[in-house]
Amino acid sequence: MTVKKTFLQGLLANNPVLVQLLGMCSTMAISTSLFNGVGMGVSVLIILTCSNVVIALLRKIIPSKVRIACFIVVITGFVTMVDLILKAFVPALSSSLGVFIPLIAVNCIILGRAEAFAAKNTVLLSAVDGVGQGLGYTLVLTLISVVREFLGNGTFGGGILNGGEGFRLLPSEYPALLVVLPFGGFLALGSLIALVQYIQKRKTRNNGGEAIAK
Repeated sequence: MTVKKTFLQGLLANNPVLVQLLGMCSTMAISTSLFNGVGMGVSVLIILTCSNVVIALLRKIIPSKVRIACFIVVITGFVTMVDLILKAFVPALSSSLGVFIPLIAVNCIILGRAEAFAAKNTVLLSAVDGVGQGLGYTLVLTLISVVREFLGNGTFGGGILNGGEGFRLLPSEYPALLVVLPFGGFLALGSLIALVQYIQKRKTRNNGGEAIAK
């Protein structure tokens, strides 16, 4: 697999959220504002990339029977680093994300890429895979967060822009507060997955038609 193909896989074709349906807990729970979405996405991206690199470096010396335990040790090490950095430099984000930062240690996206990719490929490809999968996760989480924040609170950029208050786009009486609850998260994610599946199937159908014509 080439570097370019490895990178692009994580963005759409093998997106961890839209295709693999991994990391659902954090996606549903914290995607209520741009601040949370970007913060969690970047945290996962850093941890995933660093973990992939280290696991790829050690893949030939990690005993097969204890590989999962070794993967978790590596992952929890980077999770602890990111957690401490957030508490020291971005305490507002650390407080907002709460327990979901430590829970990245058992996030299926991280462990899944370690087992399915990093343990079987070179350091370079593993690093690219981590960046691609991490960016794919971040983009989806950010998109869902923007939609839920807008429909649920009527604002954009909460926690980041305009002194942390975000910009109000809808009068306070119009937003549907149900959207920022877990139900709204499932609704937003389900709609996005349906849209992506529709686009991919239509593209496949069109490609099939072109092949037949040729």
